[in-house]
Amino acid sequence: MSANSRNPNALPIYVQISELLIRDIAAGRLIDGERLPPERDMASNLNVSVGTLRKSLAELEKKGMLERIQGSGNYIRETGTQNSVYAMFRLELPEGGGLPRADILSVDHLKKPAKLPKFGLSDSGSRVRRMRYLNDTIIAVEEIWLDESAGTIDQNLLSDSLYRYYQQQLGFWITRAEDRVSVSALPDWTPEGFTKPAGQAAGYIERFSWSEKAEPIEFSKTWFDSDRATYVQRLK
Repeated sequence: MSANSRNPNALPIYVQISELLIRDIAAGRLIDGERLPPERDMASNLNVSVGTLRKSLAELEKKGMLERIQGSGNYIRETGTQNSVYAMFRLELPEGGGLPRADILSVDHLKKPAKLPKFGLSDSGSRVRRMRYLNDTIIAVEEIWLDESAGTIDQNLLSDSLYRYYQQQLGFWITRAEDRVSVSALPDWTPEGFTKPAGQAAGYIERFSWSEKAEPIEFSKTWFDSDRATYVQRLK
């Protein structure tokens, strides 16, 4: 596993690994009571140092998702909290899981177009366009609008996780979201590197997101390649 060198604000490697493991647990690829491979083997497979891997495992242990038994090994525990940076990211690889990351295509501060649904308190906002990956697989393009009343997005500080950026840079967090899933044509700004051309049908998600305020402060549109990713909503 390697860092996203194109994004200097990418999550630290140990956080990426812990997030990958959390998503694998959520997807059922790692089950309660399962013993993980020896740390040296895991580190080698992930192309990281043993020290980095141990920091990742310590994050899982803090969340109650890992039990480390001296002389025996590391065991998955599903009784812990799945408090994940990507807790609201619903797209997974067909086999489950996958670490989300993103290429930023543009960040603009604009007046909201009339065609956008109503959200927030301002008539302006930050618009982010990105191409999304799971591991190294291109899966989606997305457009996110953050209401100006919640803050302004600085592209130079933006990381793979927009919600983590909200927490660290703007001082709020997303507490809930509402998704509407359908099919729609890919937008005209779809990059040439995407799996399908602009205008072709793709899976489509519209999302309204709330902080602690009554009005939603974010609206996003995601077009995803249903041959490469699946929308998953788990109820517990």
